[in-house]
Amino acid sequence: MTTSSADISPNYQEYLRRLPKVELHCHVEGTLRPATVVELATKHGVALPTTDVDEVYRYSTIYEFLEIYQRVNSTVIDREDFARIAYETLEDGVKLGNLKYREMFFNPTLHTARGIPMATVIDGLIDGSKAAEHDFGVRCAFIADVYRQDPPEVARQMVEEVLAHRRPELIGLGMDAAEAPDPPEKFVEAYRVAKAAGLRLTSHCAEDGPASNVTTCLDLLGCQRLDHGYHILEDPAVVARCRDEGISFTVCPTSTAVVYGWPDLTTHPITKMIDAGLQVMLNSDDPTMFHTDIGTEYVRFCGQNNYSPALVRRLVLQGVEASWLADVEKATMRRAFEAEIDKLDRELLG
Repeated sequence: MTTSSADISPNYQEYLRRLPKVELHCHVEGTLRPATVVELATKHGVALPTTDVDEVYRYSTIYEFLEIYQRVNSTVIDREDFARIAYETLEDGVKLGNLKYREMFFNPTLHTARGIPMATVIDGLIDGSKAAEHDFGVRCAFIADVYRQDPPEVARQMVEEVLAHRRPELIGLGMDAAEAPDPPEKFVEAYRVAKAAGLRLTSHCAEDGPASNVTTCLDLLGCQRLDHGYHILEDPAVVARCRDEGISFTVCPTSTAVVYGWPDLTTHPITKMIDAGLQVMLNSDDPTMFHTDIGTEYVRFCGQNNYSPALVRRLVLQGVEASWLADVEKATMRRAFEAEIDKLDRELLG
């Protein structure tokens, strides 16, 4: 029988939510609070289908979702807007899931194509992350994402422009949007430029594309970790390679349950990835748009799968290991996480 979140003891729900967490797969454009969307739309005179905050993120198909995604982002225009959305999502992560560190995606061309200067985007996001670090103790770095539906030359130009405005908090290059029509090999040049400049590399991969895209991302793009990766299960040889090489996958239960029709989290491909020995860590993807948060991801996924505290601890610590922090920082964070989890074990599990 499938366990629902409501069947989990209150103590274990609290435990899962209060675990210290790293998040490596979260798109800032998908984190706007509904009330913020309405306020920014009013500020800039942007028309929305509704100003009812309870209806802003109501959709029934992926196409409606994408339409809302674009409309929401059209409300973010000046440096203060970008600072606000970065600050608010980090605040939400801390308060709803004890977030300690995040490496957060943003899509530069979704903004520069609207006439927003690259410096406005980058500087605003970093302003907000620094304010959140000061107020809540949460740290954040940023990953610029190639938007797959852009032509390859636009992606390369984006990387060059990002590098021209690079700041220490901007640490990596990723890739998102619809994978099937625009496979990773189209963007080798953009990744070559990023790698030469010392950016770390990841990509959404085998999300709605084949397992062979995993090999492409590793061998042609030079990715050091991968986002999603569910269709890797279709090729045991690729699974074995990634298990043996310790490739980390940043997986997202709720968003993919909605988009890809895997509503039963006990049979979600993530469970099979864990069973196969792959290194996975949990994330919220586009939390407000999918009506979730990083704490809820742990409560839903780990709770419904009856995962033991030992397994949950492993998932948490795999997040630390998969991060792009320096080795000494990882070691320090791991020790702090272990101590905090030990305390939660005593307090909530007895």
